[in-house]
Amino acid sequence: MSCSMKPEYVQSLSLLQWPLSYLAISLDCAAIVHWPITGRLQIKGGRRSAWVRNWNVWTYIRDYFPITILKTKDLSPSQNYIMGVHPHGLLTFGAFCNFCTEATGFSKTFPGITPHLATLSWFFKIPLIRDYIMAKGVCPVSQASIDYLLSHGTGNLVGIVVGGVGEALQSVPNTTTLILKKRKGFVRTALRHGAHLVPTFTFGETEVYDQVLFHEDSRMFKFQSLFRRIFGFYCCVFYGQGFHQDRKGLLPYHRPIVTVVGEALPLPQVKNPSPELVDKYHALYMDALYTLFEQHKVQYGCSNTQKLMFL
Repeated sequence: MSCSMKPEYVQSLSLLQWPLSYLAISLDCAAIVHWPITGRLQIKGGRRSAWVRNWNVWTYIRDYFPITILKTKDLSPSQNYIMGVHPHGLLTFGAFCNFCTEATGFSKTFPGITPHLATLSWFFKIPLIRDYIMAKGVCPVSQASIDYLLSHGTGNLVGIVVGGVGEALQSVPNTTTLILKKRKGFVRTALRHGAHLVPTFTFGETEVYDQVLFHEDSRMFKFQSLFRRIFGFYCCVFYGQGFHQDRKGLLPYHRPIVTVVGEALPLPQVKNPSPELVDKYHALYMDALYTLFEQHKVQYGCSNTQKLMFL
């Protein structure tokens, strides 16, 4: 079974575009924007900046792969949403470009919807990086932050990479495995606020890098586990292509990345949802995500026999 995605052509970049594209990709982990901001602004979704979200540099990331977003159904601005982002991948290029910038035209695709991508709270402890990601509307993946965004007005969409950092180690080409079976907190939060659940799947996210996987008994795997306990994320060993396509390097491979946004799953508002109710809507969400994958997998590079696996 194969889920590799090969573009019909490999986009060529001029000598000027190569360093600019590399810089744009590096900016996903860099920081350059506002003065330090209080912890309360982090909870409120940061100091959102349309100027930062519309930087031309983001278009280099979009065109490098290229990255696109596909809407299957409209999202009403009269509702709030929790969006499951799948899979995590190594650097989450699709979610970054589609929901943290306007490079793929999110605001025009979903008018009246304000996206917030939730990420590790650890990043908000680093000066400058914190301010840079808050300028794009990124928020900590904390209960306080998500509760605030879902209880102040409507038209807010909080994207959560449900598989988390553990799913990063599953990120190798030709795989469609998600950590989801026991991840139910996002469903409970959605029920408490009456927020609708939106399944998404990003085809090609796991195809842009090769990763070196280590046996669980190896010293390197133990180091990765220790690194995660200290910093909250894995130190993954991966490689892509160099400035010349026939060489290895840290540039990602040219692979199309397509984020398919599914139809919202309506949820009732229940202040104290029972475990049975959470299980019910968690199962409905997994079914909706599985159906979304099945409907689009062949169109976006997966074989007809490829199955979406839940761990």
